[in-house]
Amino acid sequence: MGIHIIKMPDIGEGIAEVELVEWHVQPGDTVVEDQVLADVMTDKATVQVPSPVDGKVQALGGKVGEVMAVGSELIRLEVDGPGNAAAGAKQKRPVERTETAAQAEDATAPAPVQERGADAHVATPGPAQVPIKGQAGQVQPAQSQPQVQPAAGAGHAAARPAGEKPLASPAVRKRAWDLGIELQYVPGTGGGGQITHNDLDSYLARGAMGSAAAGRAAGYAPRDDEQAVSVIGLRRKIAEKMQESKRRIPHFTYVEEVDVTELDALRARLNAQWGAERGKLTILPLLARAMVLALRDFPQINARYDDEAGVVTRYGAVHLGIAAQTESGLMVPVLRHAETLDLWACAAEIARLADAARAGRAAREELSGSTITLTSLGALGGVVSTPVINHPEVAIVGVNRMVERPVILGGAVVARKMMNLSSSFDHRVVDGMHAAEFIQTIRGYLECPAMLFVE
Repeated sequence: MGIHIIKMPDIGEGIAEVELVEWHVQPGDTVVEDQVLADVMTDKATVQVPSPVDGKVQALGGKVGEVMAVGSELIRLEVDGPGNAAAGAKQKRPVERTETAAQAEDATAPAPVQERGADAHVATPGPAQVPIKGQAGQVQPAQSQPQVQPAAGAGHAAARPAGEKPLASPAVRKRAWDLGIELQYVPGTGGGGQITHNDLDSYLARGAMGSAAAGRAAGYAPRDDEQAVSVIGLRRKIAEKMQESKRRIPHFTYVEEVDVTELDALRARLNAQWGAERGKLTILPLLARAMVLALRDFPQINARYDDEAGVVTRYGAVHLGIAAQTESGLMVPVLRHAETLDLWACAAEIARLADAARAGRAAREELSGSTITLTSLGALGGVVSTPVINHPEVAIVGVNRMVERPVILGGAVVARKMMNLSSSFDHRVVDGMHAAEFIQTIRGYLECPAMLFVE
């Protein structure tokens, strides 16, 4: 038997360190060649690290959320044969996951159950510590809760010594929580002193809750639970990116109202005639086309600004970032050469990129290199927003919710579909007048959609 050490791989592009975002194995697990061991994240994408050999996991070399240098020890395996390291070689920062998991399991046992979210944990009365599950599944101890005294009029002392954990099933714990009963003071008559539903009934019959506690409804019971969520992985990258953008770019936002009645009618007509054959169109491909045409007259907006070098690079190609919400957070896959795509090709590529981002399959090159970004929250778009520029770009166009409301048109009050464009610009390189003219040009294309097809 030997030891095989797997080091953090060199992912390329000059990357010196990566973040460990998920382990797929634990110490003691048996792995086979090509089995995925861990997920690591660069600034651009998540990469899976496979095992090059068969073996048994001896120890892990880092914790979830830790930033590790390329070439550092990631994991060590026990393998048949000599391996690639001496059995007694010193290991870098092993992570005893099994012990942590056991401690977490012990700590979790007395926690009451609450049906208000998979990750919500209710603080247990008494000095026991409550585990709090973070974003990456790490268990962290919360602060000890003070021992709660029985309500006035309880008429008896604590049913068990201070510090002793009350035993009860999840159903009993939930019922006690809903009734406002502190299990620390309920005598248990079940096996091993476990508290049963009959014990709760007896406690209530004795009037131990007092008038104030007895009148408490489940929906108004006080809550003291806390949840500590580790900001790691994609969430940390998003936080760093947003902080960097707001720190370096002096944003200004320009909002304009657009009548999209004709645009939406055109979209519906195209879908009715060609939807079954070419696929359904959303409003995004039409917006993308309007941006492509408008950027021909405003090349300073289709640009990236290297503020350290003091150079603005203007692009002829429109590499349009499409902000997509995923379970892990906001990602911006790139619609490359949007100027070459017709409506259906644009719609198909947007759908493909969004699906890849949500499934975690987007490649690094699909998540970088955008020259301007389009962001939309769809039906949740609100009335006005202040989108954050995707650094080092100089502009972002935000789409708000489309609503039908009364508008005065030709002296008559008519129902029209209205939508706001809320767009932000880098005021260092984009003047306010040019930003306003750019949005007004987009508005012209959207309100007269036939112009989208006139060259």
